[in-house]
Amino acid sequence: MQSIKRVLESLRNYRLISLGALFSLLLLTVANAVTPQLFRWGIDQGIVKKDLQIVLYSAAWMVVAAIARGVFNFGQSYLAEAASQGVAYELRNKIFSKIQNLSFSYHDQSQTSQLLTRVTSDIEQIRAFIGTSLIQVISGVVTLASAAVILLIMNWQLALITLTVVPMSGWLMARFITQNDRLFRQVQEQLSDLNAVLQENLIGIRVVKAFVRESAERSRYTGLNDALVKANMKTISAIRNTFPFIFLLSNLVTLAVFGYGGAQVIGNTFSIGELVAFNAYLVLILQPILLIGFAAPAIAQAAASAQRVYEVVDAAVEIRDRADAIPFETCGGRITFENVSFRYPGAATEALKDVSFETKPNELIAILGMTGSGKSTVMNLIPRFYDVTQGAIRIDGRDVRDFTLNSLRKHIGIVFQETTLFSGTIRENIAYAKPKASLEQVMEVAKTAQIHDFIISLPDGYETIVGERGVGLSGGQKQRIAIARTLLTDYSILILDDSTSAVDAKTASEIQAELDSMMRQKACVTFVVAQRISTVKNADRIFLIDKGRLVAQGTHEELMQTSPLYGAILESQVKKKQEAGEQGSRGQGAGSRGAGGT
Repeated sequence: MQSIKRVLESLRNYRLISLGALFSLLLLTVANAVTPQLFRWGIDQGIVKKDLQIVLYSAAWMVVAAIARGVFNFGQSYLAEAASQGVAYELRNKIFSKIQNLSFSYHDQSQTSQLLTRVTSDIEQIRAFIGTSLIQVISGVVTLASAAVILLIMNWQLALITLTVVPMSGWLMARFITQNDRLFRQVQEQLSDLNAVLQENLIGIRVVKAFVRESAERSRYTGLNDALVKANMKTISAIRNTFPFIFLLSNLVTLAVFGYGGAQVIGNTFSIGELVAFNAYLVLILQPILLIGFAAPAIAQAAASAQRVYEVVDAAVEIRDRADAIPFETCGGRITFENVSFRYPGAATEALKDVSFETKPNELIAILGMTGSGKSTVMNLIPRFYDVTQGAIRIDGRDVRDFTLNSLRKHIGIVFQETTLFSGTIRENIAYAKPKASLEQVMEVAKTAQIHDFIISLPDGYETIVGERGVGLSGGQKQRIAIARTLLTDYSILILDDSTSAVDAKTASEIQAELDSMMRQKACVTFVVAQRISTVKNADRIFLIDKGRLVAQGTHEELMQTSPLYGAILESQVKKKQEAGEQGSRGQGAGSRGAGGT
């Protein structure tokens, strides 16, 4: 229950609201405790003695007590809900902020659906616990204690019979919570798995339809849905195996009080009014036990959810600022890799092995290699998305780990291989890192990225709404918007990670031509990661990566003469280009013959 304790500690930030809810609860308890005494007074002094005035007085005071109960019950419920909303608000912000700060390695190994479930369903379980179950438990304990004291004062013998239900019910509920904690955690995990399939299908609905896999995906979702229902039914079975015994104990105690108390009334040692009041207090004893019992499953669910939420909140941030980190302000253009090796978390082999090189000021470096050779990994290490396993990366002689992450990444412009756009307008997407940029600045970088003409052809131009994840735009259009977005930043180091892979060769060369002058003027060094040699042959130097190693470097002409691998890559690309040209020619020829035939 350590996680529940941490949730309760967060109520300190809402001390006044929590105290207000507690004060309302105490006043409600007083109103509940007074009501049976009004019954006793009205019966013994009014009805038995046939005094109508006492009956009317007691009835009037009962109305006052009922109004007070309504007001104080509303007060405790409203204030408890306000505190619970505050705690949920803080937890949502805390877990979202932590997700923002967690390293790439954490996101590589965690499921998005798991994180979504923790931010939504798990926090909702915690909110419901604070807003409803917690107040039920506190109210139950306070009511139980006050009613027990009153009963002992009224008739200690009958009270002892009544109070036997308390420790027995408490033991049953404690056993229920401890035995079923794992079960409630399993329910949340099953819900996460179900959300994972839903998320994958919403994102990949085009693939599902293209391969006619609707039936298979429906079966997969149904299977996980069945598993979730079975897990929920196990919790129902656990409740069924506990709470009937509590109800049985309650009924047995009621019968014992009726029998023993009735005998005392017949023996004139107990009045009818006192027996009626005693039975009313008996309800105040049994009702809290039942409320606490009903709250027990919610407490168990909240405990499991809190544990899952705090797993994320407490997750270690692997990439962080050193205590003596300094801001990154200027770049001379000398980036050095010193015997760098790197292994992704959980991977069996190294992605990079003993890579060493040094760039020169204003140099355009192209990184070429086959798919999976480690090109993107080299680029991910410079802005410290990951830290090297061995060796060091330096900028102008200083280790990148000596700089603050915020300042380092602000001065590195990067276009990722996978393009991500956000909901909003095209202008907002281009100005994502610089929201206050003028329209003229946005248009300037869009022209450089060869996307301006397309944007102004749209009915709403730069104010055109981009669908979720850029739906409605082609891959090449999204890539060019991503290039424009990066060019608008205050970068000193520019990294283009296969940023024109979805663009045709003609447009790619136009983009490259526009970028060349800009990159050499603004960037102290530029890295271009690509698979097409046509994209990189004008670079100052080409680094050839193969199986995580830097196997060759030099200009296009030098590598043509010295590197068999470079020659093989070039030959395969030329061959593909020729085959594509021949297919196009055959297609045109067939079209001409068809036109002549008609």
